[in-house]
Amino acid sequence: MATMQIQAPKTWEDVLRMPDDGNRYEFIGGRLYMTPAPVIRHQRVVMRLCSALSRILVDSGRGEAFCAPLLVQFPGTDDRVQPDLLFISHERRSIIGEKQVTGAPDLVVEILSSTTAHRDRGIKLDLYARVGVRQYWIVDPVEDSVDVWRFVDAAGYGRFTGELPVRLRSERLGLIDLDEVFSRHLDVWEGT
Repeated sequence: MATMQIQAPKTWEDVLRMPDDGNRYEFIGGRLYMTPAPVIRHQRVVMRLCSALSRILVDSGRGEAFCAPLLVQFPGTDDRVQPDLLFISHERRSIIGEKQVTGAPDLVVEILSSTTAHRDRGIKLDLYARVGVRQYWIVDPVEDSVDVWRFVDAAGYGRFTGELPVRLRSERLGLIDLDEVFSRHLDVWEGT
């Protein structure tokens, strides 16, 4: 039986020619990465964070929040990512297109998993700092913590447990209760 050799994609256009297999693909630094479907705990943390961000940022009219899958392309690069969660302020809404975001979001959030942790803490951290993402949150559902990098407007790093201050530029807009986001007792459905 003959085997077929498959060539690795070298551009995003090569990725688009691949058969759609339902996986989330990212293309960073000329390399293709596949992200498997997330586990239930990951999904719960994403939804709770999205809900909290919506209450603080979206409901107050400051912009829009999106959950994966949504493609983000960074102009001037061939890099494409699909963050778990992102926020785009009204001032930057022009980067929201019909099929993807073309530009750096104000906030990118990645939820760590065993298959993505190295990439999230390494090449994605470097990429987001380089392309103009204002804030990058790495959420660790094992440690119940959030690492926050601010690349502009009071640039810096902090690790948060318990409460997470939400800032847009240098303005503090509210707090996210991380005990609620990471709560395991909320992970069990209690039927009526």
